[in-house]
Amino acid sequence: MKICTNIKPYLLFSLVIVSLFSLSRTSLLDSTYNNFLQCLLKNQTSPTDISNILYSNQNTSYNSTLNSNIRNLRFTYPTTPKPLLIVTPYNPSQVSESIICARKLSHLVKIRSGGHDYDGLSYISDDPFIILDMQNLRGIKVDPTTATAYVEAGATLGELYYMIQNVSNTLGFPAGVCPTVGVGGHVSGGGYGNLIRKYGLTVDHVVDATIVDFQGRILNRSSMGEDLFWAIRGGGGASFAVVVSYTVNLVPVPETVTVFNVQRFLTDNATDLVYKWQFLIKDIDHNLFMRLLLQL
Repeated sequence: MKICTNIKPYLLFSLVIVSLFSLSRTSLLDSTYNNFLQCLLKNQTSPTDISNILYSNQNTSYNSTLNSNIRNLRFTYPTTPKPLLIVTPYNPSQVSESIICARKLSHLVKIRSGGHDYDGLSYISDDPFIILDMQNLRGIKVDPTTATAYVEAGATLGELYYMIQNVSNTLGFPAGVCPTVGVGGHVSGGGYGNLIRKYGLTVDHVVDATIVDFQGRILNRSSMGEDLFWAIRGGGGASFAVVVSYTVNLVPVPETVTVFNVQRFLTDNATDLVYKWQFLIKDIDHNLFMRLLLQL
């Protein structure tokens, strides 16, 4: 009993320190949230309730919003650095307002369009940061008459393919094979897919884009200039600006296609098959796409 009595003051002192630290951190986070919210309200140009697009870790939807597009589960650990705030704009004006406020308040911004990003580059940082999440910007409009499509950065390739197929069986878009990849990351990262031999890279078919630059200006191809337009098509959109949307040319595809799958094992001379494939594929008709996967 005597030992316990001697320890109690130390325990009490430790608990006070921990409590003060916790209160200090909560106060700091509340201040960060309130400062950003007030800045957004001051710069607001759209009628949307701005508080509905801003999340701090005090918000009950913070964790679900943060984890919604994390595909690598090791980045969901409690020890993984978490953003001070998450902003989920609904339109280019709110993207612009978010960039202006982040710059004014000196916040590092990570831009996430959704999809894969297994390395966590769009939602992890060792420095304090906020996430500009494009998940609400996923509008798609397909015009079969002009064979073009308008697609926002938060949409997935699968959503784009679905919308194209809804209006035409003879139009397609040369992008990746995985439907859950985000359009923003795929295009700005120089993506490609099964139509590469026939139609080249995905970025070869981007004819216009809407971006928000570091000053908060909303620009298109004409106003951003050809150098910047070239850079965002494969050089990483987040390196130069926030890409809000792309306008792309669609390509003609046959209404019926043939797909086949051949499996070979080492015991079936698979090594010889791989060797021959490397040298023959360049001479095969460009209407035929042959993908080779080496698996254990």
